[in-house]
Amino acid sequence: MAVKKNASARKTDTSAAKKAAAKKAPAKKAPAKKPAAKKSPAKKAPAKKATAKKPAVKKAPAKKVAAKKATVKKVAAKKPAVKNAEKKATPKKSASFVASPEIMEANFKESTASFLSGNACFYNRELSWLEFDDRILHEARDTKNPLLERLNFLSITASNLDEFYIVRVASLRDMQSIDFAERDIAGFSIDEQLERIDQKTRRTMSLMYSTYTRSLVPSLASEKIFLKNYDELSDQLKAIADSYFKAVLYPILTPMAVDSSRPFPLIYNRMLNMCVRLLNEPKKVKLQERATFGLASDSKKKSVNEDKYMYATVQIPTVVKRLYQIPTEDGDVFVPVEQIIRANVDMLFDGQTVVATAFYRVMRNADLDIDEDEAEDLLKEIEAQVRRRRFGEIIRLEVQDDIDSDLLHYIVDELEVDEADIFSVNGPIDLTFLSKLTSACKAKHPELCYKPHEPAEAASFDGPVSELDIFEQIREKDRIVHHPYETFEPVLEFVKQAARDPNVLAIKQTLYRVSDRSPIIASLLEAAQNGKQVMVLVELKARFDEENNINWAKKLENAGCHVIYGLVGLKTHSKITLVVRKEEDGIRRYLHLATGNYNDVTAKIYTDLGLFTAKESFGEDASEFFNMLSGFSIPQTWRRLIPAPLWMKDYFIARIRREADNARAGKPARIIAKINSLVDEPVIKALYTASNAGVKIDLIVRGICCLRAGIPGMSENITVRSITGRFLEHSRIFYFYNEGHEDIYLASADWMPRNLNRRVELLFPIEDPDCRARVKEVLDVELADTVRASFLSADGTYHKLDLRGKEKIDSQQKLIELADAAVAERHKSIDKHEFIPEESPRE
Repeated sequence: MAVKKNASARKTDTSAAKKAAAKKAPAKKAPAKKPAAKKSPAKKAPAKKATAKKPAVKKAPAKKVAAKKATVKKVAAKKPAVKNAEKKATPKKSASFVASPEIMEANFKESTASFLSGNACFYNRELSWLEFDDRILHEARDTKNPLLERLNFLSITASNLDEFYIVRVASLRDMQSIDFAERDIAGFSIDEQLERIDQKTRRTMSLMYSTYTRSLVPSLASEKIFLKNYDELSDQLKAIADSYFKAVLYPILTPMAVDSSRPFPLIYNRMLNMCVRLLNEPKKVKLQERATFGLASDSKKKSVNEDKYMYATVQIPTVVKRLYQIPTEDGDVFVPVEQIIRANVDMLFDGQTVVATAFYRVMRNADLDIDEDEAEDLLKEIEAQVRRRRFGEIIRLEVQDDIDSDLLHYIVDELEVDEADIFSVNGPIDLTFLSKLTSACKAKHPELCYKPHEPAEAASFDGPVSELDIFEQIREKDRIVHHPYETFEPVLEFVKQAARDPNVLAIKQTLYRVSDRSPIIASLLEAAQNGKQVMVLVELKARFDEENNINWAKKLENAGCHVIYGLVGLKTHSKITLVVRKEEDGIRRYLHLATGNYNDVTAKIYTDLGLFTAKESFGEDASEFFNMLSGFSIPQTWRRLIPAPLWMKDYFIARIRREADNARAGKPARIIAKINSLVDEPVIKALYTASNAGVKIDLIVRGICCLRAGIPGMSENITVRSITGRFLEHSRIFYFYNEGHEDIYLASADWMPRNLNRRVELLFPIEDPDCRARVKEVLDVELADTVRASFLSADGTYHKLDLRGKEKIDSQQKLIELADAAVAERHKSIDKHEFIPEESPRE
């Protein structure tokens, strides 16, 4: 997808870099591949380094990074100022963001220098992602977590690793194919990144399967939950499994033979398959020979020269559960369906002799490549690209470590996979099925799960929102909600009441990710049917939600809603709903702004904050924001909202510099940021400069962090922690001390180039005193966490605190308790003010 980038966008961002390189370099043909089958299988020998291999690639993309929409192009050269924002503070020349070369050399000369970094200032983005995956894996290994929740954490680790390969590694492969020479901010070349990713991934996968086989499976067995292979079953249980095969699996399966008339079938991305080797017995009559019986034929002569073996492949069906459950007196036995299929494979090849079977799975490049300038209909283009995602270049092959060597050679030959891209595992391929095992067992074993969490009522409202006039509530004062500690109901009720209120004239909303059965969509459809003006921006390019969003976009259009797909070259990632209402004193605008998506399902497990306001300054900005999305409006000033890609990054850097200036002047200065990822180089440099000036900086970064913390002369005043737990930390909060005025903002954006340079995002201030106190409470609790927090070390690894002598504070559990307590206090206050008539005196 071509992109119009902000002037401050960096070449180091992977997705942008590969396209910039494609513009410079002519397309190359992929180098000729040596047949891998002639080499010994990877399971017996150490894998080749990524730099040594010549991956088979499709022709290098040669798209031009063209200028985008005129509206964006106009303002790229001259950015409008943010109203009331102070001028950018110019740091003193002596306050460099790094120390002197001598100090830097002394600090980083140790032989144990971090594998995450090729220079002294930044960590590599991709390896930092894998470090986050290791933190999730740590939760799976932590016996203090409930057993079934540990299964979930291992499933999440596997899913994250899949996504990392089909998106990030695929992107690096694309750049490698065009000989992209730029190094990333950590100083690594593409080949060096791929080599380190390969090393790190193999270590992680080894630990994943060790955790599965040595810890989780035995622990489950002690709770009478048995994960077994078919061969481990008793004869009685084997008979039950065989019956399931005959009744359910056999009619579904489709064996795909491979011969001169039937080529090796296309293997879909991330689908589990079984390859079968059969004995080629010349004496047995084949179907083709039956068809030509009695005709002149040289079949006997040909049979002498035929290969010794025949081959076929079978896709393991996804329309049935991956685990077949067999209840017994001793507990529940779960058998992978692929094991049942393998045990009964002879039935699929009646009359033939099966010699060997093996399971395998491929990862394909799933990064969509969309040229929006060339696409006449963006919706149709994305539909086509989503379908093609299943057929992308193979970047990884997974097999079990006991695979037959001849079968491995055959699979590698047919798929044209490099030996260095083979990953063998000691256990079932694709551990994401473990989340389904948790779902199957939690009803019978609630003690092996987290205590069920029921979101509390939103304490900032005066009662259950379904019983209130939500517009009256918002008009009275700003209200804030914190999910999943508090219910998502206020958001749903806001849109529902707007759809049904006869005084509401218009609803405008941006949608990035929504659930399959979204009540938000249902309300928007109802609003359109009720004759209201409904405008919805549906982001079709939301990764892995494209198909879902396409379906919703069509339904909304058919209902009469105005549906737009955003600005060319930019993803719209903002979370905003505007309701325009006619009232006695005129038109009033009501807003919901949030850090998270309008998804009622993920709102139960993602931590996000949302603000409801009816302030006119917010409403005016919201109207101009939607006009910018749907038309050609270019606001020259903003009152409260700060959008990306043209304003937000400069706004952040200006505030970081202001804190640095205050510290140099001897004033107290502090910055707190809670984000998902920190990658943007200019922002990191500004933080280094502020640290050198004496600003105390606390960063809560859930995932990727390219900043190096605690380095003398560079970042000694910066701490970085990552919080993992039962909820996914997803909210974005920004705090600047500002000489005691304490600026507090929420945003939809992280500190990443893609958010700040190539996405439509929103940053907004929290002004109401009660709302500000609530947000500060969240930051205080998370900064005090001693249980869920992992702290970034100078070498790029993360560590937990030594809890000896320290209070154990689990921030997520603490926030649950605070949400419940706030509701209880509200009810208590209501009871105190309840009017109770005085009893009449007795006569």
